Amino acid sequence: MSSVINGIDYGPLFPLIGQWIGNAGMDVAPDPDEGTERSEFTDELMFIPAGDADNADEQELVAVRYHHVVRKNDNGRIFHDQIGHWLYEAATGLVMHSLTIPRGVVLLAGGSISEAGGESQFKVSARAGAEDFGIVQSPFMLEKATTTAFEMELTLAGNRLSYREVTHLHIYGNNFEHVDASTLQRVLYDDD
Repeated sequence: MSSVINGIDYGPLFPLIGQWIGNAGMDVAPDPDEGTERSEFTDELMFIPAGDADNADEQELVAVRYHHVVRKNDNGRIFHDQIGHWLYEAATGLVMHSLTIPRGVVLLAGGSISEAGGESQFKVSARAGAEDFGIVQSPFMLEKATTTAFEMELTLAGNRLSYREVTHLHIYGNNFEHVDASTLQRVLYDDD
C-alpha cells in the first residue's frame, strides 16, 4: 500500500491515519487521599492527514493531526481530551509529537521510529525547561501539578495500536508517574 496521499508521502505516519477504538485502557493517576487511583477507560483516537511543511527552505516535514478522547468505564464521563500532531522529517528520521490538553499544558516531544517484525515503534520524550523538546504550562499547573517530563511509546502493527505514556508530575507535595496505557483497533481507514 502506498503511503502517498494527494502527492504527499506520509512515510511511517501513514499507518496511523484512520479511527481507532480501545476498551481496555488503564489510567494510574495521583489521588490526594489514597495516593494512587486506578481507572479503566475506553478511548477513541482519530488521525487525519495534515499535509506537509517546508521550514526555512531547509526542513521538510509531514504531519497528521489527531484528536484523542478518553472516557472512564465506570461512568462514561470524558476525563481526558487531547489534540495535536505527529510530525516526521524523512531526511533525519526525526519524529515529533505535539499535544495540548485543556488543563493548561502544551508540549513538544521528540524522538525516533524503529521498525521490526511488521511493527513500528514510536518513542518520544519531553522535559520541562528543555530548549528543544519541552513543556509549557499555566501558572496554576506550575504551582499545583507541575509536569516535569513526558515519555510515550506507541506501537503500531497492522490494525492494532498500543501506547504507554508516562507523565512525570510534582503534585500534592510528591513526585508521581501518571501512566496511561491502552490498546486500540482500527475501525475506519480515512485518507481524505
